[in-house]
Amino acid sequence: MRRLVLSTALLIGLTACGGSGTGTDSNDLDPPPASTSDQPTSQRDAVRLADQASFGPTEELVGTIRTQGATKWVAQQMALSSARYSSGGDQRVHQHSGMSDFCEGRGDNCWRDWYSSIPLLWDFYRNATQQPDQLRQRVAFALQQILVVSNEEVAGTYGLRNFHNTLLTHALGNYRDLLRQVTLSPLMGDYLDHVNNDPEAPNENFARELLQLFSIGTCELNADGSLKGDRCTPTYDNNTVRAYAFALTGWTYPAGGDSPWGCWPRGTNCQFYGGDMVAVAARHNPDARTLLAGVRLSTGHTAEQALSAVLDSLMRHPSTAPFIGKQLIQHLVSSNPSPAYVRRVAQAFASGSYAGFGNGQAGDLQATVAAVLLDAEARSDSPARNAGRLREPAQLFTGVLRALGGRSDGDALGWYWGETLQQHVFRPPSVFSFYLPTYPVPGTTLVGPAFGIHNANTALQRINFVHSLLFWGGSAPSDDVPGATGTRVDLSAFLADADRSGVLVDRLSNLALGVPLPSAARTVVIDAVNAYTSANSGADEYRRLRVQQAAYLVFASPQYQIAR
Repeated sequence: MRRLVLSTALLIGLTACGGSGTGTDSNDLDPPPASTSDQPTSQRDAVRLADQASFGPTEELVGTIRTQGATKWVAQQMALSSARYSSGGDQRVHQHSGMSDFCEGRGDNCWRDWYSSIPLLWDFYRNATQQPDQLRQRVAFALQQILVVSNEEVAGTYGLRNFHNTLLTHALGNYRDLLRQVTLSPLMGDYLDHVNNDPEAPNENFARELLQLFSIGTCELNADGSLKGDRCTPTYDNNTVRAYAFALTGWTYPAGGDSPWGCWPRGTNCQFYGGDMVAVAARHNPDARTLLAGVRLSTGHTAEQALSAVLDSLMRHPSTAPFIGKQLIQHLVSSNPSPAYVRRVAQAFASGSYAGFGNGQAGDLQATVAAVLLDAEARSDSPARNAGRLREPAQLFTGVLRALGGRSDGDALGWYWGETLQQHVFRPPSVFSFYLPTYPVPGTTLVGPAFGIHNANTALQRINFVHSLLFWGGSAPSDDVPGATGTRVDLSAFLADADRSGVLVDRLSNLALGVPLPSAARTVVIDAVNAYTSANSGADEYRRLRVQQAAYLVFASPQYQIAR
């Protein structure tokens, strides 16, 4: 029985873009007109949009996009209500006033169900593989890697659930509103140390990351994302960080928590994640402050006034639009967007409007996301050689499952496959998430963010994951996971083409890649599929084995690892 062996070197040697050349810059082409009418598109473009704006193509989804076209499909996605995170324990973990341990008498899974992010992981993969609001789920996933909290550092399942539901709520809202909610999140307050901050000597962690990672970045940027003056001119110094840290003092947990040891410091509320942080006037430093973008706070201001001024300064800063816009492009479309592409997205962010999307207010994420997805650089049937991005592990998991009729309850994709491939969702190792947006691809002048967690071992484990789904049956449902389905594919829809190996291989590659495999690779894959016959594999088995073989070789291929 023959089986095509994929070259490890091919996977290790992938670049962020599938090549070292450059394509034609789309410059400042006008955005497509907003339209509610069908504007049919190609298989290639439909698969490409599904890779960019969902957790992976399905034949049904690709057919819908082909019929409707990108603009109408994006508009319809933006109108869908959001699937939410709902699993796991509630706020009683922070309302336990007794001296006994909260988990006493609650079974072996108490930490998992009440303190960890595992219940969110179940919901995340169920939503990603099964729910219709794919665009919102995908944008929220991008935002959770920009506005980072991690179960590595903070615990409380209901608090993690509240935070990530906030990302879903605001994923297609306004970035200023989202920054406000993130700032007032008590979970974020614990993660970056600004809840109950000392008004005279505040911890600076949140203030620094608010500037460095959540809004303006470290270097002044032009509107196209390039360095202003072709050098890194710092956007802030430590005095600026301190000014923001002082401005953001005066916030404590929402009311509702309890503790056998009382609440500390005096005059604050006990740890509790059931709402936004609330202001405590006595713990806010009201001294005059100079913020960025010409914003100033006069003496005697309140915590609420200071927060509004902080948000004003960040939304007015000229670096925010290109800094956030470029990262959204990198997460959704391409690791190395052209400066012109970044400028068009930044303009949509700044104006709050793009081709009929958005309400005209700066920071509108519907306008920004539409600009990311509908730009000529995202929609070309012939993407430039430096276009695309390495498919990160979570999207590899969901992409294969969705294409092959599968589903997952997420149980196998956290502590096992998530850890193995270094992307255990909701548990990034630091506030920088799983990888840096500027991670360089060795031997090139390109960046490839997801290559920060890609190496010889994880390259092989990608293949092992696909192999386990197709030849080992995936993972069975676990008795202690509510509503368990396991992680499995269903290949029955492809069995009808098993006797026509060329048709089968083309069907799978058109679904996975939007185009057939290159001629030489296609021939080798067809030969490997044809190796299974009724004579050597049994009359009842060879068709299933042919489909497994074809799917394995397509979805484990180097071509599939780069979403272009």
